[in-house]
Amino acid sequence: MDITVNTLISAPIATVWNFYTQADHIVNWNAASDDWHTTRASVDLRVGGQFSSRMEAKDSSMGFDFAGTYTDVIVNHRIDYQFGERKATVLFDETEGGVSVTVKFEAETVYPPEQQQQGWQAILNNFKRYTEETKA
Repeated sequence: MDITVNTLISAPIATVWNFYTQADHIVNWNAASDDWHTTRASVDLRVGGQFSSRMEAKDSSMGFDFAGTYTDVIVNHRIDYQFGERKATVLFDETEGGVSVTVKFEAETVYPPEQQQQGWQAILNNFKRYTEETKA
């Protein structure tokens, strides 16, 4: 089962792309709620390159690593990656209103699809907020 989340960001495509793909920006927006944060991130943005990020509860009660391998990269347009046995695609489409960012990913079997959709959408909403506030 695939799940899709989307947002429209009022910023230039180059800014949206850079903020989504650079580790020093990822640590500022990659969280689903205010009580979580990303403590570190690394990105080797090329086919076969690896990425990873460490997400932790701010009270240190729990955390997890999110890591994978890029399988396709088209600058300012598309990123495909594999994480574990699952796959995801991120599309960046310029529109009159800004940049539409769409993330499509294979659902896991542990948590309900609705919960996964809400979490990934919350992260994308944080990305939108961070990018629009920081783009200057």
